[in-house]
Amino acid sequence: MLGLLPAGCGRTVSDTDTVSCDTFVYSVKGGDSLRLDRYTDTPAAEIDAKKPCMIFVFGGAFISGTRDAESYRPFFEYMAREQGYTVVSIDYRLGLKEPLAAGKLSPETFPQLLPQTVLMAVEDLYDATSFVAGKSAEWGIDPARIVACGSSAGAITVLQGAYFIANENPLTAKLPDGFDYAGVISFAGAVVDMADDLTWKRAPAPIMLFHGDADSNVPYRALRMGGAGIFGSDYIARQLSDMKSPYYFYSVEGADHALATVPMNNYRDAIDQFLTQQVGERLPAMIDTKERFTNASPGGKTFTAEDYIRSNFAGE
Repeated sequence: MLGLLPAGCGRTVSDTDTVSCDTFVYSVKGGDSLRLDRYTDTPAAEIDAKKPCMIFVFGGAFISGTRDAESYRPFFEYMAREQGYTVVSIDYRLGLKEPLAAGKLSPETFPQLLPQTVLMAVEDLYDATSFVAGKSAEWGIDPARIVACGSSAGAITVLQGAYFIANENPLTAKLPDGFDYAGVISFAGAVVDMADDLTWKRAPAPIMLFHGDADSNVPYRALRMGGAGIFGSDYIARQLSDMKSPYYFYSVEGADHALATVPMNNYRDAIDQFLTQQVGERLPAMIDTKERFTNASPGGKTFTAEDYIRSNFAGE
């Protein structure tokens, strides 16, 4: 039976902290209980109007990471307290963890393992989304205003989820009928496909993309290898522009994979603008913002499968 676990999400709450956190089991896969933490600033019984919801997917190269990492909590609490969102941070299965531990992850096996891993993560995202949508009345959430947000591997997961919805992938049967995310926020993510290009059957929900062009963990542009492709934020933004599909691309010249976390604290104004205008008001805008760090390292280098494996898995 899926349901509520003891409250608190493993953190100490001060007397003046208005953000509460509860933990739920949303699915059981292969004997593993997948949990989610719900952060909210107002008890459901006191909510006059239904609130928007943000479902967050953590990063960690599909080998590590936790839904309740301390580094994420200031962002969760900001979104709950200042922006009025119910924030839901989820577990998902880490599909590359076992192959890495078994020594089976290599440039030769990676092109087959990564798509399988991403598919599994998206399945869990969809299951969590369906669980949240099913609780919407009880939790005071507007199911038409659920935003998917992720960091690094989590950003790949939410972008892939949006791509599957746009292309009517069979996995979307796990979602409520006719469901789409109100918006998607990607902190250094990409879309994975077993093709030389991405093909969108229809326009996705509005997408916000953060990425540094010197990122060696997730390609900024595109990486093709062994029949698979990893298509980064710059590539996705160009396609969305061609489709005239609303997006906000925040590109930082010379920035590395720090863009997987930095925007949660340092680029909140841009996030608020996206959520207010392009998600809330459905402003049909295509926004490109470019920034450069004064200590920027050279970006735009060729990105290979070896680079990806070295950057994400070296020393593991």
